[in-house]
Amino acid sequence: MSAHSTAIGVSSKRGTWGGGNEPLKASYGKLMMWFFLLSDIFTFAAFLIAYLAIRVSYPAYEGPMDAFVGSNEYWPVPELVFDAVPFLHGVHAPLVFVGIMTFILISSSVTMVLAVEAGHRNDRNDVVKWMLWTILGGATFLGCQAWEWSHFIHGSDAGSVMTYINGLGREVTESVFGANLMVNEYGPAGFANLFFFITGFHGFHVTIGVVLLFLCFYQAAVGIYDKRGHYEMVEKIGLYWHFVDLVWVFVFTLFYLI
Repeated sequence: MSAHSTAIGVSSKRGTWGGGNEPLKASYGKLMMWFFLLSDIFTFAAFLIAYLAIRVSYPAYEGPMDAFVGSNEYWPVPELVFDAVPFLHGVHAPLVFVGIMTFILISSSVTMVLAVEAGHRNDRNDVVKWMLWTILGGATFLGCQAWEWSHFIHGSDAGSVMTYINGLGREVTESVFGANLMVNEYGPAGFANLFFFITGFHGFHVTIGVVLLFLCFYQAAVGIYDKRGHYEMVEKIGLYWHFVDLVWVFVFTLFYLI
């Protein structure tokens, strides 16, 4: 083999494997974001599968809805647990508030799409505008989730009579109001534990997303991306935000609807 052909072969290998290429036209940053999201998909999937396994281990409530009371014998009815709305105390509105929360989060995904599209046009004003709306949507969702947690912890006015093992290892039967990690008025202890863990874990992701969105919004507003000549960071943060929204659809479906 001649020295010329050997040089061509080495050059070809370096061009393919020596770095600098973009598989599927994805930059290194976007590729790493996809890898991170893939690992997070496995994490959330494990948590939701664990929830389903525990959920199906309890029978469903089969009595009339107006006679439902919390019990360790059966799984709670979500629409009878999550039926409160801020400033409407005593009004029975099944899943209305969590439906509003979901609408807000999904709407923020739409504004994120518009921000990414504006970034493709290198339109700084539109990027800043739609990023701000996305931040407001995420922050509003977190505020709604904080209220929902507060209501879930404090419970209803009536409460429920529950039998459970207290911190001293003794069986106790008493009226329980709200929820903690040991007992809740709505049903088995696992119901509250899973609620706090799964929605809390998702809320943590939303919080991180809002922080990232704000940093991205600031950098866009001061012209950093204009100096770089592209708005790829907006697209990478957008991938994360769409993932957070998609996960909530599964959490909402599995936790609140079944």
